[in-house]
Amino acid sequence: MAETHISRPRIACEVSADRVVTARAAEGARNLEAAVTTALPEGTLTPGLQQANVNAREALVAVLRDSLTTVAGRMRDICLVIPDATTRVMLLDMETLPEKPQDADAVVRFRLKKSLPFDVDQSSVSFDRQGTANPMRVIAAVTPRTVLEEYESLVREAGYNPGSVVPSMLAALGVVDASRPTMVIKVEHGTTTFAIVDHNQLLLYRALENGGTAVTGESLVDDVNTSLVYYEDRYGVGVDRVLVAGVQSAQVLQEALSASSNIRVEELISSTMAGGAAAGNVPRSALAGVTGALVS
Repeated sequence: MAETHISRPRIACEVSADRVVTARAAEGARNLEAAVTTALPEGTLTPGLQQANVNAREALVAVLRDSLTTVAGRMRDICLVIPDATTRVMLLDMETLPEKPQDADAVVRFRLKKSLPFDVDQSSVSFDRQGTANPMRVIAAVTPRTVLEEYESLVREAGYNPGSVVPSMLAALGVVDASRPTMVIKVEHGTTTFAIVDHNQLLLYRALENGGTAVTGESLVDDVNTSLVYYEDRYGVGVDRVLVAGVQSAQVLQEALSASSNIRVEELISSTMAGGAAAGNVPRSALAGVTGALVS
């Protein structure tokens, strides 16, 4: 899942427990040209770290093929966005990290060994150094290799090439102005993920199970406040905005935060970013992962 310097695919496809979303953007564009979403029957996919995720393979491949045919045209390389529940994202403080990628990979894997409920040696590990401070902060994204291969094989069976693979929240952060203290909340079926960014760095990341039920602004208040207090205590600065995707009745969250702060709650994906996808009646909340993958 490591990022490369070659031109990124102009097609992104997000597979989640309840739907498949496929989108297209022109090279260098700041909005989507087109997008389609297809709902999946309950039980088609069960995202997770330690079990097979796909329960209805033929049906899911058919949905992927139809969705990609509609949006991709003749393009075959895509960015595949996978559920947050398939990947453990860790923020590591490290004194040093070797310059050689192979040596750095070995050091990061060693640090991760005791922190994961699965074998890091049988996993795909992608990592990125943040800033130049000492200790340095390293973001590591770890997906069991069997799980990653399961998703990649679906795309290949549908006739396309997963040129890059990224977890949903990390993809969505691509549209966020990370130069200022900002919390991002992304809800998908089964998982609610919180992130805080500032100074172009990821400073907090939490993924919580939500049971596949609707997540409302009211139900998020305690978890949001816990994350805000931790961030303010550690970094000595407050968050001034919260960006949400998939949160129902977000206004309740705004009202709760307004009682003690000037934090503004806004939709993560604006109508401008959604572009042509909005005209296709795809909910903006469903577009966070594919938009971040394409227009960041």
